[in-house]
Amino acid sequence: MASVHESLYFNPMMTNGVVHANVFGIKDWVTPYKMALLVLLSELGRAGAQLGLLERRRLNRLLLPLLQGPDMPLERLRKAIEECCSHLAGSVHIRLKLMAEGELKDMEQFFDDLSDSFTGTEPEVHKTSVVGLFLRHMILAYNKLSFSQVYKLYTALQQYFQSDDEKKNGIDESDMDLTNTEELEGKMEKEELDLPLREEEISCSGPLSQKQAEYFLSQQASLLKNDETKALAPASLQKELNNLLKFNPDFAEAHYLSYLNSLRVQDVFSSTHSLLHYFDRLILTGAESKSNGDEGYGRSLRYAALNLAALHCRFGHYQQAELALQEAIRIAQESNDHVCLQHCLSWLYILEQKIFDSCVLLEHSVNKSLHFGLPYLASLGIQSLVQQRAFAGKAANKLMDALKDSDLLHWKHSLSELIDISIAQKTAIWRLYGRSTMALQQAQTLLSMNSLEAVNVGVQQNNTESFAVVLCHLAELHAEQGYFAAASEILKHLKERFPPNSQHAQLWMLFDQKIQFERAMNDGRYHIADSLVAGITALNSIEGVYRKAIVLKAQNQMSEAHKLLQKLLIHCQKIKNTEMVISVLLSIAELYWRSSCHTIALPVLLQALALSREYSLQYLASETVLNLAFSQLILGIPEQALNILHMAIEPVLAHGAVLDKGCAMFLVAKCQVASAASYTPQKKIEALESAILNLNEAKTYFAKVDCKEQLRDVLYFQARLFHTLGKTQERNKCAMLFRQLHQELPAHGVPLINAFK
Repeated sequence: MASVHESLYFNPMMTNGVVHANVFGIKDWVTPYKMALLVLLSELGRAGAQLGLLERRRLNRLLLPLLQGPDMPLERLRKAIEECCSHLAGSVHIRLKLMAEGELKDMEQFFDDLSDSFTGTEPEVHKTSVVGLFLRHMILAYNKLSFSQVYKLYTALQQYFQSDDEKKNGIDESDMDLTNTEELEGKMEKEELDLPLREEEISCSGPLSQKQAEYFLSQQASLLKNDETKALAPASLQKELNNLLKFNPDFAEAHYLSYLNSLRVQDVFSSTHSLLHYFDRLILTGAESKSNGDEGYGRSLRYAALNLAALHCRFGHYQQAELALQEAIRIAQESNDHVCLQHCLSWLYILEQKIFDSCVLLEHSVNKSLHFGLPYLASLGIQSLVQQRAFAGKAANKLMDALKDSDLLHWKHSLSELIDISIAQKTAIWRLYGRSTMALQQAQTLLSMNSLEAVNVGVQQNNTESFAVVLCHLAELHAEQGYFAAASEILKHLKERFPPNSQHAQLWMLFDQKIQFERAMNDGRYHIADSLVAGITALNSIEGVYRKAIVLKAQNQMSEAHKLLQKLLIHCQKIKNTEMVISVLLSIAELYWRSSCHTIALPVLLQALALSREYSLQYLASETVLNLAFSQLILGIPEQALNILHMAIEPVLAHGAVLDKGCAMFLVAKCQVASAASYTPQKKIEALESAILNLNEAKTYFAKVDCKEQLRDVLYFQARLFHTLGKTQERNKCAMLFRQLHQELPAHGVPLINAFK
């Protein structure tokens, strides 16, 4: 870590009751708070066997964060000790009172007595223990103080104790006015809420020592990586960092944490500024050259260029990223730094895939990373390769074999973060291929793993991007099956885990908007669905344009929808978004049906079927076959439609959304009725009764997702069939339900036979 700011070595000062004793190179100094900790340690040694095992265990767990954390008010410290051992808190308070209200020689005597803790054959404290090192640092720092500084420290201790005493007296006077016991209890509870004992919420008004600063920075960096909600808010953290840099502007790690904090809020200017300052300070302080010899200076430069390239790539500045990456490659080649070159190669692939797809760079990067013993980089390369080949339509079994090899690397080197990424990748791949059951299984696996493994005390590694991706898929899977309440609970949990200002919040925002959109479309509330399009477009422009076309199609604005879909089709073909290309082709085919251009729809559907089979998108292939069957029904060949329906109905019923299941069963019933026209009377009755059973199943599916428009069509169809079979009572019941829905929903004037979904 960077050394303390040089000005502190020559300008001893006192700020907010903090005496700086590092004028001779000491990296720590004595404060009233640390004196209170010394008193606590002294009383803890005196108590000895009087303390119970449970009390001693609680105090030992409390000591480490107190020693490492920033200074805190005496009131907060006293409450923390009282929670562990009440009588020890009283002893500490009395000892501090005697010292603060006594004379200067009492404080001198206290520090002289501290050395006795190390004497004897069995000393109370070992010199090399955490507590022993703290005591020795404090004794050394105190002995280096001049007489004037000792007096200032004594005055600061008096102020520290008096401020707590005044607060305590003020609370006691206000408590005298409360005659009701319940009011007193409520007040104490409010005080505990107002003063939570959480280190990340402690704000230090004065400068931190180097150890305190390092602990604060490492703690916040760990929280930003694993559990961002428990870290300080971006504004509060930046305020603390600015306060830290005010006393030590050359603290390089503080600039790097400022860079990470700026990334949280997508502030490109501040993040670039902090990143450049980090590497500048790293070079100026000589930290790199001390640990890496003569190569330290060049190492900082090449990694500075590499980090700058990654930053520009993150914000979409690909031209600037390429220039910075070329600079990093040039310096790394001059220094013969193979590790840096492998990182550069990985980023070069990321930049080039924005222009064209090429596996050559990635495969080369994976092989070289394995050769130079970089398992983390090799695994990330395998993950990227699997993702690219999934989009290229490779078979799922080959991709899973590749991920299995990657998992072996993870478990061998204990790369827990990459294990999470691998499982999230598997979830997304199964979703891409339309296997919702397998995707659900992988999602549950990741959730179970994260609930068992704690990264740090009180911190769970479940606030990473992998966790967010899996939860979003889980919410969408529940919504597709009609479990909207469960999906809402999952999204609520996501909002708590990833607040709107966090870096992964856009994931759940997009899924939340998409689920609301689907519900509004199912319910026939197209004006609400239209209002959600703007939010979806802001998060994902392609999804937003596609859903705008769906709304226009539902509102019978066929020409506008067709223009929008054609533009989107050209764009998706250009960027090779095959999944969206197929969805757009299916929507265009539906437009042709609604416009009575049935023959024109067939080539479009065949193109979609060829693409879906080429890229192994099984579910989209099944949906395309359903659309082809509907086209054959319209063209008057229902028998052929029934034959090809058997090819597609099984994957849809096994892995499909509830709405798709309902549409498939409704289509089967339509084909059965159309085919029954040429049957004998007895066989026709059996076919119509079978169609009614399928309609009942379709009605159940539509009711589950509250799709009233489709329910109305099913009821109309059932009423007609019951009328044909002479079942008057059932016909009247369906007719009544149809009339209720027909009055509630607007009629668009589209014939029943011209709509598949």
